[in-house]
Amino acid sequence: MPEALIIGFGKSGVAAARLLKQEGWEVELCDSSTSPTLLEQQQQLASEHITVKLGHKPEFTNSDISKLIVLSPGVPWDIPILAKARELGIETIGEMELAWRYLQDIPWVAITGTNGKTTTTALTAAIFQTAGLNAPACGNIGHAACEVAIQARGNTSTSLSNQRQEARGNTEKNSVDWIIGELSSYQIESSVTLAPRIGIWTTFTPDHLARHKTLENYYNIKAKLLHNSQIQIFNGDDTYLSKLGLTHWPNAYWTTVKGEKFLIGEKGFYIENGWVMEKITPTPQAIVEVSALRMVGEHNQQNLLMSVAAARLAGIDITAISQAVREFSGVPHRLEHICNWQGIDFINDSKATNYDAAEVGLASVHSPAILIAGGEAKAGDDTTWLAQIQAKAAAVLLIGNAAPAFAKRLQEMGYSNYHIVETMANAVSLSGELAKKYQASVVLLSPACASFDQYPNFEMRGEDFRQLCQKYLVP
Repeated sequence: MPEALIIGFGKSGVAAARLLKQEGWEVELCDSSTSPTLLEQQQQLASEHITVKLGHKPEFTNSDISKLIVLSPGVPWDIPILAKARELGIETIGEMELAWRYLQDIPWVAITGTNGKTTTTALTAAIFQTAGLNAPACGNIGHAACEVAIQARGNTSTSLSNQRQEARGNTEKNSVDWIIGELSSYQIESSVTLAPRIGIWTTFTPDHLARHKTLENYYNIKAKLLHNSQIQIFNGDDTYLSKLGLTHWPNAYWTTVKGEKFLIGEKGFYIENGWVMEKITPTPQAIVEVSALRMVGEHNQQNLLMSVAAARLAGIDITAISQAVREFSGVPHRLEHICNWQGIDFINDSKATNYDAAEVGLASVHSPAILIAGGEAKAGDDTTWLAQIQAKAAAVLLIGNAAPAFAKRLQEMGYSNYHIVETMANAVSLSGELAKKYQASVVLLSPACASFDQYPNFEMRGEDFRQLCQKYLVP
């Protein structure tokens, strides 16, 4: 019986363990941390005959050479124990790569980028599903990729090699038509053979440098996914990507919101006179009105273009695209409208975990606004974010570990109307009062930070904001 060690007890790690167990592997899952929640999950997995070791860091020797190591995305690729495992010749892959090995007979749309990938993934999946395709969104959004593999495989216990052979000869074996995957740099880094039918690169700005060390490393990781994609789609309005242009990506389809004359290359998708236009043949074709999309902001028009491009290049008809775009309401935690209280809109942008995303969030709402920001700060250039605060924020409420440093930066920029409130509860309770004082029409949670100082993830932070708004503001 083949043996596998799953490192990292997150959603992805648990899905990987269950998939391999279903496939007849002897599975052990370990995590260096422990908590009541993890202990409860440990008991659940034990009932499924999956061994879980909490508070445990594995050590590898030559006797482990035949094992497979699978990483959750949150486990850094270059930590010493994994470097040693690879030196010993132990196969080491990420959960996304494992899913690919079971799903590679299905075409993938893989979306990556510093910002914009979640909305682009959700909208792309919505379009494919409106067209009648079984196209689950997975990865950094929705299900873990291995969960989709479990569903696609059903209860079959045949080997991976047999499954691939059967899938080629029996189209009813697997009912999934397309995989729509959102891939972070962490997931790409640990994927060895993943090769999507369509790859999308939304934006590129400095992020995750504490893990990837240099901008060049971060770029090369994302570029690997696009190089492995049969069809490549790029956001031509992104400053960094557009400078690379046809020199680096000569066969790509480019997009732009600025009109046909700004399109990079001879083929792509652009906005002209309020319409998304397709230019694949010499005669451009109108696809859908931009006004059909309910989400605000130029960045969402960029996301719209990339999603439409993927759909058209996958052969989806215009009618389905138009219907899906009109029905699409956005994604949770990304400029999500929570409630209106006494004429003030409360908006959850918890997914804005870096300066660039937070700058886009603030630029997308009406001014003046009350901004809630802070958390666990990341490395990056905060200049344009601070300029946006000066232009649009009547007051800033600072939470989390980053609050003192953010206060200092605001002072340095000559902005003094900030309040260190520490917690989300304090921020929400004060925000309505400040909004009325300054006649602000919006209270925006757009943290520009990771959430790990106070929350397990940005989703929990956004949910806390939602619940507090309902507690304090909704009668």
